[in-house]
Amino acid sequence: MLTDVRQQLLKDILSQPTAPFYEAHVLRCVTAHLQRAGVPCFEDPVGNLLVGVDSRAAYGRLLREKSAQPVRLFIAHMDHPGFHGVRWLDEKRLAVKWLGGSPVRHVAGARVWLSDGEAVLGEGRLRKIKLLKQGWAMDTAELHLSQGLASRPPPRRLFGGLQFRAPYWRSGKRIYARAVDDLAGVFAIVSTAIDLFKRGKAGPPPFLGLLTRAEEVGFVGAVRHFDLGWLEKRRRPLVCVSLEASRTLPGARIGKGPVVRLGDRRTTFDPGGLRLLADLAERLLPGRHQRRIMDGGACEATAATAWGIPTIGLTLPLGNYHNQCFDGGMDCPRTQGPAPEFVHVDDVDGLLRLCRGLMRPNLDWQTPWAATQARLRKNAQRFKGYT
Repeated sequence: MLTDVRQQLLKDILSQPTAPFYEAHVLRCVTAHLQRAGVPCFEDPVGNLLVGVDSRAAYGRLLREKSAQPVRLFIAHMDHPGFHGVRWLDEKRLAVKWLGGSPVRHVAGARVWLSDGEAVLGEGRLRKIKLLKQGWAMDTAELHLSQGLASRPPPRRLFGGLQFRAPYWRSGKRIYARAVDDLAGVFAIVSTAIDLFKRGKAGPPPFLGLLTRAEEVGFVGAVRHFDLGWLEKRRRPLVCVSLEASRTLPGARIGKGPVVRLGDRRTTFDPGGLRLLADLAERLLPGRHQRRIMDGGACEATAATAWGIPTIGLTLPLGNYHNQCFDGGMDCPRTQGPAPEFVHVDDVDGLLRLCRGLMRPNLDWQTPWAATQARLRKNAQRFKGYT
């Protein structure tokens, strides 16, 4: 069960304003929590946050250690679909550009918040909305502010997203927020890091967290990090653990446990790593986890796989993916219109258990299929007389 301290951490992170390329609120919040807990972290040259090391030199040392234990590179993204300011039309109207997925029905008059990266400046409603040519998301709109601002910041400093009764709230075991995808993954990495770096523990663990920017527009932060070339100089094994919150699908239902993600819309993941993860989930969460190819979308595991990194995935079943009212719930008045995202608290707790479990030192990363081989050989032996 999530402790009160962890629930407060989750609330703090999920309450932060964010949009592609405008992740400063999330970065400040996460950095403050990590520093208070004594967890090292630093920004890479493209603005992603590395967790578990305090410099490029420490990053390199961890990857060059002689060890059969792989470094687990947990990856999640700090952004969520939203808009950027383009130009002021007058003192209360701002032309905006939307980035990422969005609802496409009942969006005229949708409530939104506006920020300059330092604070939320106000609220308004979307008007004169144009969709992308493909029709799967908003493209441009006008933001009509409910009140004029004391000063008008340059449009390029402004960003925002859909607004609901609150940035975050609980109803029973459901956690609602304007942005769960992928701030819940960010929370899981921060929480895992805090557990691993508790004072008194000896030596740095084989752990890295990579909190990325602009995932919603093509994994931009992850791609730019991989292109730095830092991972190419590694000497020890490495496995990427992609953490996501993904649209509900048959076999991936809210409240039934976190999902061992076998693949996404673009690729399947590393079979050896998935065998180990599936066995771990059977031990830690028997009957309380799910397994599925989550092909409702693609994730940063695709980028890691494209860069040659063995990759596995975990995901939370997500209600109202990209704020589209697919799954009902609170503040969801019309089907496929704007709605807050939501997850189940037990699924979040299960995700944390699996993240911590993946850091156990006794996991057999080298021969994850050994037990399967033994079972198959035993079965084949039964039929020895037939060959």
